Order: sequence, then structure tokens, then C-alpha cells
Amino acid sequence: MTQLQLFTSTLPKKPYYTDDLFSGLSIAKAEIAKKAKYIQHNGPTHLYWMAFDIDRPGASIDWSDRGAPAPNLTVKNQANGHAHALYALSTAVRTAPDGRVAPLRYAAAVENALCGLLDADRGYAGLIVKNPLHKHWQVHEWNDRAYELGELADYLDLSTKKPKIIVDYGLGRNCTLFEELRKWAYRAQRQGWPDYRQWLDACLTRAQMINLQFTSPLPLSEIRATATSVAKWTSKRMNQGDFEYYVESTHTSEIQSYRGKLKGKTTREQGIELLQAGKSIQEVMAITGASQATVYRWTKR
Repeated sequence: MTQLQLFTSTLPKKPYYTDDLFSGLSIAKAEIAKKAKYIQHNGPTHLYWMAFDIDRPGASIDWSDRGAPAPNLTVKNQANGHAHALYALSTAVRTAPDGRVAPLRYAAAVENALCGLLDADRGYAGLIVKNPLHKHWQVHEWNDRAYELGELADYLDLSTKKPKIIVDYGLGRNCTLFEELRKWAYRAQRQGWPDYRQWLDACLTRAQMINLQFTSPLPLSEIRATATSVAKWTSKRMNQGDFEYYVESTHTSEIQSYRGKLKGKTTREQGIELLQAGKSIQEVMAITGASQATVYRWTKR
């Protein structure tokens, strides 16, 4: 399969497309949309391609001088030499809200570091690309095999314990939206315990407010998907009765006494001391606020 065939096979069923960026975007079946100059390359649930907008002459060839991995495709504007560099992923990253956060954060860190290595435009929204299937552009296939994220990372400096993510660029926006919305939801739902329809509207409104902070906002479909996911999860897992039980079970006089004695110590030190004192994993979780996985690791020290 050629890279152009791969590009065609991974197009969304109904992508955004346009022939003129100033006239706005339309939506149609892929068979129609792929005839346009610009097209949406990733759908709202998966990342198949990492795309970078490089606004300088020689953009389609200077990746090699910068020590960057070879793009699978470059799509060049012959009038000014500017180009989009496209990297295919052999394993798509799930960007929908029900996807695992760790792979998304890793992909965001790789995307951010590769953007820096290529000196690509951080203002690029990433929704549509120069369509490599359109004859208006000069297209070159540099690599005939899709990348694993780890292969791309081999070219990059991700040596820090937590690789840097730019909250206002690419996948960093998805991470930021989800994290800020869920933290808000944990507090906000307790203010009156609204019914689901009211709660969904509130989550969507808050998600749209967060999205407005981004220089290049996410499309409404992604905002709605994230808001719906957070609203459903919190409605099912956080009702008034469960919250009251949680407060009662984690704020007993005995637990409060332990918390006072352990004040000034790190959470890890607190947890290990409690385990040595014979407390169960559940009791240590209640006192320290640590997750079950974290407390379990403390038992293996």
C-alpha cells in the first residue's frame, strides 16, 4: 500500500473540506471531499496522522538537515515552497474522551517535540491539511512505512521524567480540555446535584469556555464528545448518596486524628508509616487520598 492509499483509507467518513480557506469549511462524504485542495485528515476519535505546517521555503526537504525523521508525505505549495509534513502512525492514538490518558499525553509530548525540531507553526490548528490527493500541490513520499510513536521519539529529546506538553498546541489541547473539565465537574456537580440534561448542558458550556482559551480552538465535535463523556461518568459515579457516604467514611474522628499526627510528612511517608502500623490499603487510601495502585506499590517497597 502506498502512503497516498493509506491516506485515503484513513480519511474520516465525512471530513471537512474546502478549496478556499477564506470561504469556510464544508462537510461531505470522503469520496466527494477528497477532490478538494484541503481536507480533514483525522476524525474526532483517532489520530492516524501527525501533521505539521512549515511556513518557509525548502520546507519539504530541510527535515533532514534538522535531524528529524523522514515524513511519510510532504505536500508543498509550489508558489512559495511552504509545506505540510505528514507522519503516519502504525497504531492510531485514540483521542476520544474514553481513550486512555497516558498514550494521549505521550503522543502530545512527541508531537510537541517534533514540532519544535521541525520549527513548524505552533499556531496551526491541525484540523485540515493540504490534500496530498489533489494535483494542485507537489507531493513527495519519503517513507513507505508508518511509524510507531516510540520510533518518532527516538529522534527527539524526551529525557525528562514528564515530557513537556504545550497546552495550546495539537493534542495538548485535548489533554488540557479533559483535565480542566473533569476537575471542574468534580466540584460543580455537588452544587445542587442537577438532573442529567441540565448537567450535560453545564458541562458543554464549561468545555466551550475552556476551548475559547486556546489560540486555535478545537472543533465543536471534539468539545461535545469530551463534555458528554465527563457528564456521563460523573452522573453515574458521583451521586449525592455516594458523596455523603464518601465524606462519612473518610472523615471519621480516627482518620482525622491520624491526619493530624502525620502532618508535615510527604504522602508517601504517611502511607508507608500507616501500612507499617497495620492499616489496610483501603484505610491508607482514605487517610492519604492516594490511589489504590499507589498504595499497593508502597506495600512492595
